[in-house]
Amino acid sequence: VQLVESGGDSAQAGGSLRLSCAASGYTFSGTCMAWFRQAPGKEREAVAHLHSNGGTIYADSVKGRFTISQGNSKNTLSLQMNSLKPEDTAMYYCAASTWRLGVSACARVRYNFWGQGTQVTVSS
Repeated sequence: VQLVESGGDSAQAGGSLRLSCAASGYTFSGTCMAWFRQAPGKEREAVAHLHSNGGTIYADSVKGRFTISQGNSKNTLSLQMNSLKPEDTAMYYCAASTWRLGVSACARVRYNFWGQGTQVTVSS
């Protein structure tokens, strides 16, 4: 399995960015994919989870601003980020799990595969 993120960039506060994750060798069926982020000096945190049945879970800090979805390609994961804030600055990682669980388990499932990350920088 290989996950490759793209779309990271610099943006002004209030702006938008769209991240994409291309997954190869992975079957998104009955499983979870997610976006995580890690800011300098901070622990990695979950941003949003997507179950293959369409169910989603968001961190409180991004609810109403970010949208996780399956991309146009079946093996693409997207994260639309609107109303960006400086505190959204971080390295963003795509993750995929092979555990076949329900959507409620996405927030606690172990993610087996990770991308290399894409940097998002938001300035005020």
